[in-house]
Amino acid sequence: MPPTFARIIGTGSHLPEFVLTNAELERRVETSDEWIRERTGIEQRHIAADGETTSDLAYVAAQKALKAAGITAAELDLIIVGTTTPDIIFPSTACLLQHRLGAKDCPAFDVNAACTGFIYALSIADKFVRTGSARHVLVVGAETLSRMLDWTDRGTCVLFGDGAGAVVLRADQTPGVLSTHIHADGQYKDMLHNPVGVSRGFTDGPNHGVRVMMDGKEVFRVAVRTLSRIVDETLAANSMSKSDIDWLVPHQANLRIITATAKHLQMPMERVIVTVNKHGNTSAASVPLALDHGISSGQIKPGQLLLLEAFGGGFTWGSALVRL
Repeated sequence: MPPTFARIIGTGSHLPEFVLTNAELERRVETSDEWIRERTGIEQRHIAADGETTSDLAYVAAQKALKAAGITAAELDLIIVGTTTPDIIFPSTACLLQHRLGAKDCPAFDVNAACTGFIYALSIADKFVRTGSARHVLVVGAETLSRMLDWTDRGTCVLFGDGAGAVVLRADQTPGVLSTHIHADGQYKDMLHNPVGVSRGFTDGPNHGVRVMMDGKEVFRVAVRTLSRIVDETLAANSMSKSDIDWLVPHQANLRIITATAKHLQMPMERVIVTVNKHGNTSAASVPLALDHGISSGQIKPGQLLLLEAFGGGFTWGSALVRL
């Protein structure tokens, strides 16, 4: 029997209707459009409406991905959702999504790896396909990070947005996902985290203490160094050189981090998919959102080689080398 690979056969994405610009943030918190653009590259971000949940965003993105793939939800063998902002503690967002899609009986679960959630989910899905445990898999990255922001903290509230992106994988004898690489190091937990939770407990403060806390300078330093390492790891694992990569599809956290990774790859920015300016940091949703944008805009072509990578709280980080 020839080896089985997971190929991406459809992508989709969805963003909330409301757009929060830097100009509007200037009226909410002590900041400026110039300060935000200079340090992050962000111009605007999409914010979920009252009552609009992570599964709502995931549902629309998933429907688009299924349509692009030319399959129905009933044909799915597995659903994995990468998210740090589930609708409720349980059932998982993936279970809620499964029911809405009508993908009856197939397993469904969430993965929480912060901004690396989609890469982790894609890596797991790839293993299910390669072992013959699944033929069609829906992988989603979806977030409503606006629900956990402190809108008085100018160091964090300007960074994040809401959205969802999805891909459909199919078992194939032609290589698609060539390799995935995922890592974590919990010693950095205090540099980027949310300090409350079910076991630790919530507080009596605003929003029950739910907020993103970040040491921006240290996160930037570690992220740049770590992403450079995983680029090298991915290329070495596939006996490839930097020039073999057609497109970099990075986590959209900060334009300076993206630029540093592209520089390490010796890749011009014209071959990097950038959406951070319009989406902000959508955490687990950012890589699939950028991937769908690159494909739907016609920039990414069939047969091209893509390097997907992400870095997030934990710290977690990961990459996927994908032939479209």
